[in-house]
Amino acid sequence: MNIKLKLITLFLLSVIIANNGAAQSLPDSITKKIDSIFIKWNNNTSPGGTIGIVRNDSLVYAKGYGMANLEYAVHNEPATIFHMASVSKQFTAFSIVLLAKQGKLKLDDDIHKYLTWFPDLKEKITIRHLLNHTSGIRDQWQLLAISGTRLDDVITQDHIIKILSKQRALNFKPGEKYSYSNSGFTLLAEIVKSVSGQSLGKFTDSAIFKPLGMNNTHFHDDYTEIVLNRSYSYNRVDSTHFSNSILSYSNAGATSLFTNINDMSKWVMNFYNHTVGDQSDIERLTTKGKLNDGKELTYALGIAVGKFNGWKEYSHGGADAGYRTYLSVLPDIKMGFIVFSNLGDFNPGGKMSAIANLFVKDTANVKALVTGVKRDSAMAVLKDSLKWKKFLGDYTGDDGVPFNIYLKGGALYYQVYNETNFLIKENRDSFSVGQDPSVKFVFALKNKDTLLTVITPDQNYYSKKYRNDTAAGDLVLKKYTGTYYCPELDCKYGIELKNHQLILTNSKYNDTKLSLIGTDHLLSDYWWMNHLKVLYDSSQKIIGFEVNAGRIEHLKFNKIE
Repeated sequence: MNIKLKLITLFLLSVIIANNGAAQSLPDSITKKIDSIFIKWNNNTSPGGTIGIVRNDSLVYAKGYGMANLEYAVHNEPATIFHMASVSKQFTAFSIVLLAKQGKLKLDDDIHKYLTWFPDLKEKITIRHLLNHTSGIRDQWQLLAISGTRLDDVITQDHIIKILSKQRALNFKPGEKYSYSNSGFTLLAEIVKSVSGQSLGKFTDSAIFKPLGMNNTHFHDDYTEIVLNRSYSYNRVDSTHFSNSILSYSNAGATSLFTNINDMSKWVMNFYNHTVGDQSDIERLTTKGKLNDGKELTYALGIAVGKFNGWKEYSHGGADAGYRTYLSVLPDIKMGFIVFSNLGDFNPGGKMSAIANLFVKDTANVKALVTGVKRDSAMAVLKDSLKWKKFLGDYTGDDGVPFNIYLKGGALYYQVYNETNFLIKENRDSFSVGQDPSVKFVFALKNKDTLLTVITPDQNYYSKKYRNDTAAGDLVLKKYTGTYYCPELDCKYGIELKNHQLILTNSKYNDTKLSLIGTDHLLSDYWWMNHLKVLYDSSQKIIGFEVNAGRIEHLKFNKIE
């Protein structure tokens, strides 16, 4: 028996499960391993989640862990309804695919053909740009937050449309870059409405959910609607206490799908056993996007396309309030893995991988299987770690993404926001991320600057090492103070000097400290505008700043006082 046949045999043995749909079809040894993955949440005092495993045409395992509602002591069950967050996007995208199949639109149509109210920004923005997150349209949640709307406020579809209708510029030329934009999928929902004459909720109910038998699924576009058997969302306070994480969205397209494990399993099966649409529709949904320069993305139409243990994978995650969701479909072996949670610190993608690894062996990466090569922190230990001290420290660029590079146990690590991982040396000044070798960190020295380029499959980040100099005197800091106004969002922020510290103020939010980086960058703890690039006139007088943070680029505030 050759090595390839042995590996395939190994895989097949790992997925021998009955197709009768009963949870008992999994051996006790497997179900115990699954339970051990979720033991932390398998109690009566914590929120938790639900999971599902799909094989061929059956949901072969489904179980709930922890509580759907703490106040009324209601347990999570496979039938419990969860808010899907961004897992919703693939259903919006599939609606567009079905309308294209009917000849009612084309993916390369200009969106202004269907959305006459959207401003003319002197660029052609296509439906495909929205689907691939390459439109350059700024993200709705961040725009709303900057304008003073909290994400736990009631946010309606009309509220989002109003703020998008006032956009004066794009982040970038359409198709030039990839930048995840929830706005695009709200616009897609409006295109569905324009073309079909139905809201996204009504269209998907008749075109997708009812034909698939997803009778407990809907787009929840009215936050006052009562939903039987729904879970509620929570954040962790400490090891034993939780708080409500309010979600009151009344909008759909980018988010707001409500469903459960039982229903979602039927959607998984539709990827390879088609009831709604056919293989050509699935292929269109899962065709990766391309940038203007021809670079292929990992993102397709509302869903990512990659590999899991060498097998083709369609996947997407979601996060709103305390809801965390993840869906993975492996079409070539007709399997799917579903993880939903109602707790904000839950990692559904990690748990999905842990479950899937119990069933899906790597039959593609033969070298790794045969040699036993495994990328772990031991591989990251550097023989000459002192050599890399010059690259340690904090980095940022015009996009405001904050990277920190540090040494730990003789290995280089990075941190960006809440993500941290070790780096494995590739060659010269190039490293790759421990668990994701497709992501590269490249260091360079240029004149007196230390530079870092982070290369990912979809986008690159260019940053420079800085020193967080808190020694600037009041005379230097005072020139940054004043009132700043954004005409696009009709909102104001103030910068004040208090006790030798710059403070960012707004009538809707608590004050937060600003850190001055060099002369051009101000960093804050507001997630929606944590990086401000200072703007000067020809005489080096400050005339404003622009927000370059997260999914916003070049949003201008003018200094008016």
